[in-house]
Amino acid sequence: MYRIHLSFEEQHKKPVTIEGREGETLLEVVLRNNIELHHNCGGVCACSTCHIYLEKGAEHVEEMSDREEDFVDRARNPRLTSRLACQCVLLEGEGELEVTIPDQSVILGE
Repeated sequence: MYRIHLSFEEQHKKPVTIEGREGETLLEVVLRNNIELHHNCGGVCACSTCHIYLEKGAEHVEEMSDREEDFVDRARNPRLTSRLACQCVLLEGEGELEVTIPDQSVILGE
């Protein structure tokens, strides 16, 4: 079991800690816990709307593919810690991750 500490760039949202299981994506874990995270393509790595910052715990998820990297490059304000939540599959084991969800209130294309 993984403990995932979520923080939000949107100031009115409070940090939360949720749990995820091996084989789940971070997108699935977040949605299962009723936390909104945009995912326009339905989680198939065809857009960049589920963009997150994986601050700690990268060793607990699958490595970034070339396809994911292409979409991360298109995300708003990408950083070295940027990932797509739909592609962060939790590996076998347990541990802790720290994730920041970027401000999703910004209108895309600005």
